[in-house]
Amino acid sequence: MKFSAKINIMPQDALLDPQGKTVENNTSKLDINNITNIRIGKHITFCVESNNKEDAIKTIENICEKLLVNQITEKYNYELSKED
Repeated sequence: MKFSAKINIMPQDALLDPQGKTVENNTSKLDINNITNIRIGKHITFCVESNNKEDAIKTIENICEKLLVNQITEKYNYELSKED
């Protein structure tokens, strides 16, 4: 079975996000004054070949925790859908 994974990785809520703060500080220069608390992260997509959904979930969590996400400074969530 083939699954599509969409992973969102964001800075931990308790940590400063320097990229987000830089963007937020510059919004007023563009005369955009109604935006606050900008946080910038990563969005990653890929396909997983697996025998079932449970194994695909294990694969996604494994790659996130071992390779894609620094769990000290980042958090993640994902969507998994079966491809036709």
